[in-house]
Amino acid sequence: MAMFGKIRRMYYRDGLSLSEIARRTSLSRNTIEKWVREPEGAEPRYRRREVPRKLVPFEAQLLQALETDARLPRRERRTALKLYAELRSEGFTGSYSG
Repeated sequence: MAMFGKIRRMYYRDGLSLSEIARRTSLSRNTIEKWVREPEGAEPRYRRREVPRKLVPFEAQLLQALETDARLPRRERRTALKLYAELRSEGFTGSYSG
């Protein structure tokens, strides 16, 4: 991360305070303090979990429906609401937000 190195440079080389770095970078003072206190060469990492998406079990069915509709005239194609209704009848538990 470029920002990590930039913050450490501002603090150690330029001698800026944590508050001044926070003002210049628009980051939280707590984040800056944590990054400055990290050992040399350490980079922050995201610890985001892999969450299975709700559409994964229905992807093949949805792609097939879209490919079929692509060959039809525009007026005969299924709308997003109709596709949603079909997925609901197949057991899809997600919501329609469109």
